Amino acid sequence: MTFMLIETEPTPNPATMKFLPGRKVMAAGTRDFADPEEATASPLAEALFSLGDVTGVFFGQDFVSVTAAEGADWRDLKPQVLGVLLDHFASEAPLFHSGSAAEIVIDDAGVDDDPADADIITQIKDLIETRVRPAVAKDGGDIVYRGFQRGTVYLAMQGACAGCPSSAATLKQGIETLLKHYVPEVTEVRAA
Repeated sequence: MTFMLIETEPTPNPATMKFLPGRKVMAAGTRDFADPEEATASPLAEALFSLGDVTGVFFGQDFVSVTAAEGADWRDLKPQVLGVLLDHFASEAPLFHSGSAAEIVIDDAGVDDDPADADIITQIKDLIETRVRPAVAKDGGDIVYRGFQRGTVYLAMQGACAGCPSSAATLKQGIETLLKHYVPEVTEVRAA
């Protein structure tokens, strides 16, 4: 029998808790499940949504963020989530159902980038990848580039960042300030 310890961390979003199983969750990328229908691609996400008080599941590289329904109490929900996670990782079950492309999400909803802005967009994406995403992952979420148009950068917030009370401040005071400093063509950052 293998002993497994799953660490937990609060996130800036009081409805979301970050769970660290001490092993890789996603080999590459991230995956956000906003409802039980999306969760059918993953046995783990399905099991977490089946608890009833879960409204969001997010897989990061080495963590799982779970968002509780309004009115749910983490003192009651946390042991249930830990049980699901322990069962999943101890059994070495697959993260996604095999035989389908359900685990692949290509969400390109955003603005069409102007090819003339290619150099600016490369700088923006590099800053997001190297400075923003690692910081946001520490809080149990992710930020995804959705476009650049007439000085405005469009970003989508996922995991603990989606619906977080401080997400607007993160976008405006953190990310927007950073991007404006390094890329003078950026005038504003908006949530997509």
